[in-house]
Amino acid sequence: MLVSDLYELRERFDNEKILLCFNGPISRSLIEEIGNALRNYLKTEQASPASALDVFAVYIELTQNIRHYAVKSKLVGADMGTVVVSFRDSHYHISSGNLVRYEDGESVLKAVQSLDGLDKIELKKRYKDQLRKPREEDAVTGAGLGLIDMARKATAPVQASLKSLENGLGYLSLSVQI
Repeated sequence: MLVSDLYELRERFDNEKILLCFNGPISRSLIEEIGNALRNYLKTEQASPASALDVFAVYIELTQNIRHYAVKSKLVGADMGTVVVSFRDSHYHISSGNLVRYEDGESVLKAVQSLDGLDKIELKKRYKDQLRKPREEDAVTGAGLGLIDMARKATAPVQASLKSLENGLGYLSLSVQI
């Protein structure tokens, strides 16, 4: 990217009300550092404590999901994530994306779709039911609680998309509105 293009990028960020954007390898220390910056930003913007806590929790969940998937899948490039936090239409939007095996992405899409249309009471029940389920010792993925918890915090259904790439890969994107 040319230096002269940075102003155009900044204008796009301003127009789309992007507060934070990161694209690169997601590490444990990076999750913490960006999380601290996000928390400080929300504090200076005087976001309501409940909203700030929910935004932070969703950010942590999305970024940790990328990191955990990269470690467990051993897929080259899966740790290269994109995270965007924006504020539009009186809501925070926390989005993430990363490289996945296409079939793994389809599983996430199905899980998101299974939550679509559930109200807060049904989501709470689903969360408690999932919490009580025994987990297999050799399970490759998490318990599924994080996705349900994000849906409980969200003010609109969780959005998910999967872009098909070559060699059985895909790019999974998730977005949560608080």
